[in-house]
Amino acid sequence: MTGSRVFAGLLVVSLAAGPAIAQTMNAEAFYRSATDLQSKGPLAVFSMGKVRALTAEAQRAGQKALEARMAAKAAGRTPRYCPPEGPRNMSSSEFLTRLAAIPAAQRSKMDMTEATTLILATKFPCGAAHQ
Repeated sequence: MTGSRVFAGLLVVSLAAGPAIAQTMNAEAFYRSATDLQSKGPLAVFSMGKVRALTAEAQRAGQKALEARMAAKAAGRTPRYCPPEGPRNMSSSEFLTRLAAIPAAQRSKMDMTEATTLILATKFPCGAAHQ
């Protein structure tokens, strides 16, 4: 099993994740940690603490993005992203590809909640049907 498969199997970003906390990790720091784990290949299984920490961080950011989306809808504003109904999961591979598409200089100035919201906004833009 390759490192990216190990990592992908352990880190699935859920858009309806666990409880949120006050602040999320810097997006560039998250990206560097995640790509460092991927580069370890199969040896990434020996970094389970780091994998769990990144998984929890991605879940917190996803939950906070969801909460902001729901608050915008409740206030009658158009949310920043509009996913289809039903379960929505994003593999770690897709998430990291989308995170990598954000320039490093921009990633370094945002937390994971903002990065996750930006990723979701590009994947699930709000059109006339969602407003």
